[in-house]
Amino acid sequence: MQAESPAIRIVKGACPHDCPDTCALKITVENGRAIKVQGAADHASTHGALCTKVSRYPERTYHPERLLRPMRRVSRKDEAPRFEPVSWDEAMSDIAARLKPIAARDPEAILPYSYAGTMGMVQGEGMAARFFNKLGASRLDRTICASAGGAAMNATYGHRLGMHLRFYAESRLILIWGSNSIASNLHFWTYANQAKRNGAKLICIDPRKTETADKCHQHIALLPGSDGALALGLMHELIRNGWLDQDYIDNYVDGWDELRERALQWPPERVAEVCGISPEEVRGLARDYGTTSPAAIRLNYGMQRVRGGGNAVRLIALLPCLTGAWHHRAGGMLLTASGWVAPFKNVDGLEKPELLAGRTPRTINMSTIGDDLLRESSAEFGPKIEAVIVYNSNPVAVAPESPKVVKGFQREDLFTVVLEHFMTDTADLADYVLPATTQLEHLDVHASYGHTSVLINEVAIEPVGEARPNTEFFRLLAARMGFDDACFAETDEQLARQAFTSEIDFEALREQGWQDLPLADAPFANGGFRTPSGKALAGGADFVPNYESRASTPELAARYPLAMISPPARNFLNSSFVNVKSLRDIEGEPILEIHASDAASRGIADGSMVRAFNDRGSYLCKASISSRARPGVVNGLGVWWRKLGAAGSNVNEVTHQRLTDLGRAPSFYDCLVEVAPA
Repeated sequence: MQAESPAIRIVKGACPHDCPDTCALKITVENGRAIKVQGAADHASTHGALCTKVSRYPERTYHPERLLRPMRRVSRKDEAPRFEPVSWDEAMSDIAARLKPIAARDPEAILPYSYAGTMGMVQGEGMAARFFNKLGASRLDRTICASAGGAAMNATYGHRLGMHLRFYAESRLILIWGSNSIASNLHFWTYANQAKRNGAKLICIDPRKTETADKCHQHIALLPGSDGALALGLMHELIRNGWLDQDYIDNYVDGWDELRERALQWPPERVAEVCGISPEEVRGLARDYGTTSPAAIRLNYGMQRVRGGGNAVRLIALLPCLTGAWHHRAGGMLLTASGWVAPFKNVDGLEKPELLAGRTPRTINMSTIGDDLLRESSAEFGPKIEAVIVYNSNPVAVAPESPKVVKGFQREDLFTVVLEHFMTDTADLADYVLPATTQLEHLDVHASYGHTSVLINEVAIEPVGEARPNTEFFRLLAARMGFDDACFAETDEQLARQAFTSEIDFEALREQGWQDLPLADAPFANGGFRTPSGKALAGGADFVPNYESRASTPELAARYPLAMISPPARNFLNSSFVNVKSLRDIEGEPILEIHASDAASRGIADGSMVRAFNDRGSYLCKASISSRARPGVVNGLGVWWRKLGAAGSNVNEVTHQRLTDLGRAPSFYDCLVEVAPA
């Protein structure tokens, strides 16, 4: 470790981004300037390593295009954006003056829009939730990433629970299902690679031949949205060959008879037809899973972004219950570990739901924001949305069916305030853009959904320019709106100290930088799921087909025969880091991966410009003829900012707003398109 001098300090931090790794950071500050961000070597899951993105955090913090002053719009929203700088005092006075008459008519006409630009409990929804609860604004259903899988885990295990990350190193078989772990879950990959060196077999299940698939022993390239069918096919073979732990099923699974009857309707031949793979692949995968112990599944969120995503997660989560894999600490599965930390969180203390004073405002789904911004007032919908405050999100780039999202945010009668680091696609359509602090400039505390420790992020540097934390914006706005409740005067440190229950010692957390949760190594060895019965719940889980596919919509598929998925580009994280030059230089430009056979039949040359289109829109980008795409499926890597695209659009030009079977989540990867030379 570098010795500290009067000019050099080492500050404890935590990665704030929407990634399961939630790394512990070591930030080197010299003469008040952050010069290096590293992973903490003594944090078990971080073990000193960071992804390319976060290791370049100083480049992002000191980016020449960093937003440094409050900005007020002076152009129309349907023309090139023009802004003028204003003072914080002037901006806050005007924002409050614009919001007050709307709130007086109906506070539900005001909508917060936020997600995981920071996963911090302080700079996320703490002070913000207090403000919107006091106001009585519409509530936001935060569904855009993980709610289908979360609802599935709640329905099956009673909470969002899974195995410990570090024990994957001891597994003998690992199914990496719907996850490009090398790009999006680096520290899991370290453990998986350790298991591989020790003789474990790694199998990647993914429509795309990802960088992770390259490193696995086998890649099963199923069609998008067919994961639930594959899980039922595996169950069919487990039953037929007697590869079940009947004692575990009898004691710890409810609804087995119903599930067994359903699984027996899915022989390998039927599964193969639905999944676009061979019956031998189904049988071989079942044999590996049913006869290897301990066997583990690392499930990720890509496969739940289709109509039947929730049920698919339910079915996959039941697999380790049928084989008794949960008996072993290196067996079971992990989609999210966020349920483990839930009892240690003091959410009500942070968000103060009592400020609602008995009101129950309507809820707007963030995944349907395109439609909802264009709705008029009605008895069913409620008041027309007149104002939106956006923080920790970039909806114009990330929300589905972006032509409608753009049209909604272009409304001249919509008052939009955006808290941001940069002039994103959403900021370009705002009335006010206010400079927010980055992770190096504010205090926060973090939980993880990929491991089982909580972390603190200390202030490393003074805010650049006039940037202020999200918490400070909502404190200032509360005061301008006349909210004098004592909770709005609480400091960030007071918020951080009350974020967790007393089982988490704040001073110890501050001293070490993190604290591990007290959990059993093999949490479900003897049942103990968080359901009322203590058993995993199998009843009702079934395969649900896509909205858009050759099987479910043959007439649509005749016009748009290619299934499109839009996985994240390796060097971006959703729409974060897209404007970091060194990372964008690695990515190059927006591309659409297409299989050689699909390209040849359409007269598409490698590197040529193409249109991916359907009834919703048309996306212009460069074609990459690639073995990473399987026949019949194209991969539109995202999420690029629209204004950095070839025609001012990105892959969400063609996605739709229909929701998943569970969790009210978007179906980004349930999308048919045609591709043609531009």
